[in-house]
Amino acid sequence: MGRGRAKAKQTKVARDLKYRTHETDFGALASELHGDSGKEEQVDPEVLEKWSDVIEPSRRD
Repeated sequence: MGRGRAKAKQTKVARDLKYRTHETDFGALASELHGDSGKEEQVDPEVLEKWSDVIEPSRRD
């Protein structure tokens, strides 16, 4: 019971994704998949401090 509403929403989302026209930037997609970002990610200092024991040493500033 209650599955009908969830399934209807999934069907709606699937149809929307299937039939909507997309403006896809294939260059950005390729660089993301290959890891060629070309720019450094900015890490919040508080997050860096909190996760410093988990982050690999090459990522630390």
